[in-house]
Amino acid sequence: MILSDILSAIKPVQVIGAVDIDITDIQIDSRKICAGALFVAVAGTQVDGHTFIPKAIELGAAAVVCQSLPEQRIGNVTYVQVDDSEAAVGPLAHAFFGRPTTKLDLVGVTGTNGKTTIATLLYKLFRRFGYKCGLVSTVCNYIDDEAIPTSHTTPDPITLNRLLGRMADEGCRYAFMEVSSHSVAQHRIGGLIFKGGIFTNLTRDHLDYHKTFEAYRDAKKGFFDLLPKGTFAVTNADDKNGLFMTQNTKADVRTYSVRGVADFHARILEESFEGMTLNVCGREVCVQFIGRFNVSNLLAVYGAAVCMGKSAEEVLVGLSSLKPVNGRFETIRSPQGVTAIVDYAHTPDALDNVLATINEILRKPGQCITVCGAGGNRDKGKRPLMAQSAVRASDRVIITSDNPRFEEPQAIIDDMLAGITEADDKRKVLSIVDRREAIRTACMLAQPGDVILIAGKGHEDYQEVQGVKHHFDDHEVVRDAFGL
Repeated sequence: MILSDILSAIKPVQVIGAVDIDITDIQIDSRKICAGALFVAVAGTQVDGHTFIPKAIELGAAAVVCQSLPEQRIGNVTYVQVDDSEAAVGPLAHAFFGRPTTKLDLVGVTGTNGKTTIATLLYKLFRRFGYKCGLVSTVCNYIDDEAIPTSHTTPDPITLNRLLGRMADEGCRYAFMEVSSHSVAQHRIGGLIFKGGIFTNLTRDHLDYHKTFEAYRDAKKGFFDLLPKGTFAVTNADDKNGLFMTQNTKADVRTYSVRGVADFHARILEESFEGMTLNVCGREVCVQFIGRFNVSNLLAVYGAAVCMGKSAEEVLVGLSSLKPVNGRFETIRSPQGVTAIVDYAHTPDALDNVLATINEILRKPGQCITVCGAGGNRDKGKRPLMAQSAVRASDRVIITSDNPRFEEPQAIIDDMLAGITEADDKRKVLSIVDRREAIRTACMLAQPGDVILIAGKGHEDYQEVQGVKHHFDDHEVVRDAFGL
């Protein structure tokens, strides 16, 4: 693509050199530069990309985008100075990859909990309607039925636009995407054109990065602030931040609720560990999901689909055939009548929601046994809160290792145990550092009719220790313990 066409997406401070040159690639990592590439030097939190401009040119970069022009410049290289190179990456990448979001309808989902479920269910639902669709999610990215592994909730702008470009080129009509708070704060979604957005809920998370809850909240709100006229914003009226998120958006705002009056509303008629019967906007539907939090997720899906022009009837028929997302309230039953639930819940609020659902359905004298931990090198403040949530709503609790990353597992467990102060609560709790042994112990303790919640990792098939990912799958460990 010609450089001038790419630069039309931004407003440079100045351009030194030719703009009628052909650009073969775009990169923010100098190690990936090839001949004819455009290198964008980003002043990141860990390293400053400007220091790698000479290396990028050595490897063949034909043009450089930067905030500060280097003192020594090469004559045959074009230099583009911008006010904020991080903010420029998204629009430049979107232009380079053919402006893919002008060719497909992109819907973003943001919030603390429920993003993966909602985005994935929309992807599955619209594929059932007969459309080619793309998905950008925590679990896996998809271009129609092609799975593409992922490492971030929202990829960097170049990876993201390359992925969206492939979706558009391969005929996808829709794309559904999780929008993380990091992606808004770091301009990863810059340049993208969204058809609509969905807000799930907001609870404490990622304060290791954002520092304050207000900064975290405002990053989420920033997504809706960017939505223009002619788009839709579906927001959770049951969350105290639901209307705050959309107060400055130009999008058409629609609300959903499981508690009160809203554009899209629902209530549970019947519930078991096999599924629920719901009343959704006056229509009855049976779904293979469990829990009030999943009613909220399904309402968000329903509302977005209706906003996208689908009839209520066809959406409900589609929802009735969908199954839970991998690692989101997945049930595994033993021959002895014990139910294990594998769930990604890794915040206090998510744990509260899952445990509330279990206790609503659990038949006494059945007990709830919870196995949970907390991730290393992340917000330490939520660790005692996680333990408190588990103890408050469980009969037995086993505190164990999650992804310790570069921290000592026992130190993380100690942080969690510090939140348990009452003698009666302490008697409920065991701590077992080895996650495999913790899950096996829970399975041995469980009696027929009991429910074991294994929280925190959900879909993940690894455990990260000292920077190394070791294969570990909660599902496999449970099935082995159950003899399945």
